[in-house]
Amino acid sequence: MTPKTFVSALAAAKLPSVFNPWRDRCSIHDRSDAAARRRSNLRGMLEASLDAQVETIWIARDLGYRGGRRTGVPLTDEVHLTHASALMGGIELERATQGPEVAERTAAIVWQVLGRIGQPVMLWNVFPFHPHDADDPMSNRCHSRAEREESWPLLQALVSMVQPKRIVAIGRDAHLALAGLETEVIAIRHPSYGGQREFKDGMYGLYGIDTDPVVSPELPLRPSYAATARAFA
Repeated sequence: MTPKTFVSALAAAKLPSVFNPWRDRCSIHDRSDAAARRRSNLRGMLEASLDAQVETIWIARDLGYRGGRRTGVPLTDEVHLTHASALMGGIELERATQGPEVAERTAAIVWQVLGRIGQPVMLWNVFPFHPHDADDPMSNRCHSRAEREESWPLLQALVSMVQPKRIVAIGRDAHLALAGLETEVIAIRHPSYGGQREFKDGMYGLYGIDTDPVVSPELPLRPSYAATARAFA
């Protein structure tokens, strides 16, 4: 499978109470060609990963509504699209949404760590789409076992295409879900819910980098974002 055919396979998926950023368009926040922009972003990341012969895929659980749902790049919010572009060799990554940039705390910590590591990696999720509550498209929920099983061939195709030497599972849920893969899987604490220090220590230790002081990212987080979105849903 190639990056182009992989992205096409992703874009063909449609599940209830699931937003597919490479297929779907949010009527509130997205530009008219948002899905196409996100497909282009992901294809660029995949092609750059193959060109760089990345050795590692970082895999978290699901896409979040503030990050990959908007950008099409897992574990990456709009604030850090330029960081992703630079790390992957200056590829072009475009915003797919309108209005102010939206930040995600997990993405901020991930990119803070990637900035110190300075090595290209492929970023992904066990369930590659954004699962949400049926009556709240701007909510986050854990994907179901049935949803994971339906999307599992996509994860297998990604691993087969990238051929990493190791996979880093971000969080316990991701680690448990990835147990069936043949590639070595290393578990690292998820940075949310007080796990920032352990996440950073784990990642820096994995790459042989000295740890740094814990500094919570100062983000332009907007608590009213989800509430505003729901008001217009």
